[in-house]
Order: sequence, then C-alpha cells, then structure tokens
Amino acid sequence: MTIAAELVDDPRLAGLMAKEAWRRARRRLRTSPSLLWLVHRRASESDRLMAVPRQIERGDRAVAEAIYGGRFELAGHVALMGATTPFRVSEAPEGWQAELASFEWLRHLAEVEDALASANARAHVGDFYALRRRRRAPVAMRPDIIARRLMALFTHAPLVLAQAEPAFTRRFLERLAGEARLLRRMAPEVTDGLPRLQVRIALAYATLCLPGASAMIRTAGANLAAELDRQIFADGGHACRNPDAIALLLKQLLPLRQLYSARNLAVPRGLFSAIDRMLPALRFFLHADGSQAMFNGAGLVSRSLLAGLLRFDETLGDPVGHMRQSGYQRLAQGGAVLIADAGLAPVATMSGEAHAGTLAFEFSSGRQRFVVNCGPSPRDEWRRLARATAAHSTVTVGDRSSSRFPRSERLGRFLGGPLVAGPTRVPATRQDGREGQHLTLAHDGYRAGFGLIHERELLLSPDGMLLEGADRLHKAAGRGVRAGEAEGALRFHLHPDVVAEQAGKGIRLAGGGEVWWFFADAPVSLEDSIVFSCPDAPRPTAQIVARFEPGRAEINWRFERQH
Repeated sequence: MTIAAELVDDPRLAGLMAKEAWRRARRRLRTSPSLLWLVHRRASESDRLMAVPRQIERGDRAVAEAIYGGRFELAGHVALMGATTPFRVSEAPEGWQAELASFEWLRHLAEVEDALASANARAHVGDFYALRRRRRAPVAMRPDIIARRLMALFTHAPLVLAQAEPAFTRRFLERLAGEARLLRRMAPEVTDGLPRLQVRIALAYATLCLPGASAMIRTAGANLAAELDRQIFADGGHACRNPDAIALLLKQLLPLRQLYSARNLAVPRGLFSAIDRMLPALRFFLHADGSQAMFNGAGLVSRSLLAGLLRFDETLGDPVGHMRQSGYQRLAQGGAVLIADAGLAPVATMSGEAHAGTLAFEFSSGRQRFVVNCGPSPRDEWRRLARATAAHSTVTVGDRSSSRFPRSERLGRFLGGPLVAGPTRVPATRQDGREGQHLTLAHDGYRAGFGLIHERELLLSPDGMLLEGADRLHKAAGRGVRAGEAEGALRFHLHPDVVAEQAGKGIRLAGGGEVWWFFADAPVSLEDSIVFSCPDAPRPTAQIVARFEPGRAEINWRFERQH
C-alpha cells in the first residue's frame, strides 16, 4: 500500500504525519545555517570542567582491546577499521552509526586506565570533531544522540584529557559547549518520549559540568524536573512502557544527582522523586537470574548494569505485584516468577519501540528462565518481526498482530515506527490467597478484525511448583465472527538454554538444574523460534505451539515442576 492510500484509509496516521512534518520543520528552522553562528561562539576561557559525572556502567577490557585493533562491534554489527576513522564508514547500519556517535563505548577504554587507552580515546574524539557537520552520519546529529554523546564525553573527560595538550583541551571544551548550545536550541522540538527526556538530562549535565551562570543551572533543573514528572509514572515506569528505559534513565540520572552534590547544590525535587520511584520499578521486572523481562523493546540492557543500579536501591521487601500505571502484573511464589504485560499500548508518539505483545508473559523458576518473549532486535531488518505478536508468548489470531503498525515501511520510518491501533481495553482481576496467585486478563485487540476477545487466566500455586492457565477466544458483543472460526495459535517461546523434547502426551523442559513438564488439552508441537536480544547474537530456540482447531475456543494448559 502506498503512503497516500494508507493516509486516506486511516485519518489518525494522516494526523500523526502532519504533526511530525511540522515538528521537523520547526527543528530545521531552529538549526538553520543562518543561526548556527550562535552554536560556534567561543566557549569560556576555563581550561577545566567544573565537575565530572560518576561512571555507573562498567566497561569490558576485551572490547577495549578489540577497539585498539580497529574492531567496532555495536548494535549487532561488526565493522573492521584499517587506517580509516570509523566516523567515515557510510555503509554500516544506522543503529551501528548511532552507537558509534554516542561515544558510550568509551567506557571500555576507561576500564583499561592506561596511556594507550587515553591516547586512543583522544584520537577518536579528535577525528569525530575534525569532520565537518555535513560529513558526519546524519544520525550523529540527532538530538538524542547528541545528548548521549555529551553525557558520555563529560563522564569520560578524564580519560580523553589525560596528558592532553592545552590546545586540545580548549578545543574539546569548546566543542562540548557548542553542542550544548545546539541541543538547547533543538530541545523544544525533540521527539516526545525518551529522546526529549534525554536531551533535558544532557542539558542539566552541561550546566553543572561547564562554567556558566547559576540561572542556567536552575532553568535546566526545572525543565528536567517537569519532564520527569510528565514521563515517569507514579509506579516508577516510563510512559513508553519499555522496562529498559528505567535502567537507561537511572544510568544517567544517578550521576546527575551526584553532580548536584559535587557542586553543593540542592537536587531538584522532581529528579530526587523520580529516582526514588524508578529503583523499585527496576526490581519488578527482574527474574531470579538477574535478567530483565523482555517486553516492549526491553532486553538489551546488560546484567552487570542492572546489578550496578540495584546497589543504589535502599528499599526493603519484595517487588510489588502490580504496576498499575505501567500496566504489568507480577506473580511470585516459591522461587517461581511470572511477569505479564497487562496494559494498553503507549500513546503513538511514544510507541516507536513498543511491541504487540498484550497479555504475553515470561516465566522463570530458580535461576532459569523457561518461557520468554523473543525480545527486541538491534538489527533494523529484524526489528518489525521482533515486535509482532507471534514473537511473544501469547495468542495470535489469523497470523496477525494484536496491535497494528503502519503498513507502509516508509511511513513507519518517517513516524518512528509507532503502533497505530490495538487493544482499547485490557481489564485485569487478581486474587492472592491460600490457593495461590490468580490472575485473569483480557484484551480486545482482535475485535476489529475478527470480532474476538482474548482472555487469559493464570494460577501460580503457593509453592511455585505449578502454573496453570487457560486461553479463550470469546465472541465480542455485536460482532458476527464466532470463536473457533478464526485460526489461532497459542505460543510459548522457550529460553535458548532450555532443552525441550516431546515425551508422551507432554513436553519435557530441562534447564538450570530443574525439570518442568508442559501439558495441554489440545495438540501441541515444538517449532523453531529465535531470541533476538541475546548479548552476542540472536540465538535459535524452540517454541511450544498449540492451535485453536475449528470449533475450539479454549485451550487449557499447565507447567508442572518435576519433584
């Protein structure tokens, strides 16, 4: 379908496109060549930073050695450098170029802490800023990438400037000040959601690290506090519903809190409150093995970062069972943990990374994840596939997703890949009692196309040895399609470390020193699957599939731990 035809077919898309085009036009006006002289004004004569942020995420010495050798592995892509600077590589995927331009990989060189690492970091920073703006990858000048670059360079300034010539130090500080001024001009027209919030965080960094008037510090703090109040829910989740966003923001906000203390300034109340809400939310999404549940783009944050952030959490007790505003449920009994997506999709402007995984769940026991979602893909060509309902442990109907993406890929890229239609209601009821934790969920994402409501019932026993469930397809009121007439499939994607085999009427699952059995009252099979967000590369795995045969509107199933 052409873009024009799709816009006529869906007026909501036309409205989103008009708003996005107008936002981009305003940003171009703010950064037009006639105004860029403001960005290139000479910085303060100060030859030092006023404060340096604390590094939260540790690096990897092996990665540093690879960078020495010209090997840059970023966003699932490897590029080998010869004598050419990596910033002149044009054929690499956009995700690779974005990670390169963010300079967050400097943490690996910082882990080595020697003269070679410092010289290498300084050479790469010099190469990047030696390129004229129009010669850089377009993604390098995206506001959120500039924000990440500023925060990384402030954090790793001691590495970059160790034994540097005074002239390099002056140029480096001038470049940082110039990018901060450019970002300040861009800020009002930045894409809503994480990009806008990261820009506000970076500007707060800049006012605290660079010489400047105290009024600028107050303004930056107030703007950031207002944005945090707007985007961080009362339960600590982010409005985009991506659990990774919590860790990524805490990685930036915790050093910012330290910067205020280093400058003997009061921490803005909005910043202090947001951190206090987000730390418990971080624990909500963790399985017992320390990994994070993969929902709505989550799955790319390292366990080491998660463990480092949790050291700042001084709250006691178990995680809450329900994140009401974020729309997630957690069942935990006897060492077993189930986390379910029980919420509506985020607003379109913040749904660029959201997945069509309503009612999907992940399940772990002990130190092993058994049922997972496929997670996000860092590679552009697999991104849409990873976001589909079929890549999640839930029910698909008619081989379609429960939330819809723009059918035109060009339009989707222009708008940032939003979800444009999906469930309008996701009711949930929960009972915790002596029989265990009982959860009933439903969504109407298949009502428009098939006239069906998907209902999922879950019961986790008190000892965590049994997970019982039922998935039903009900006829929606006033619709003509009957449950059982549309083809449906119930999928449970398995973690790659789980060994699965069919045995008699069940499926035997072994992993982490435990054995679980899966049974259902419908024919089941083991089929191929893939987990996209593994640390090194996507890994093949298996999925349990049970199909809604003609006339069947309900499948009852259970996972049972072998004694």
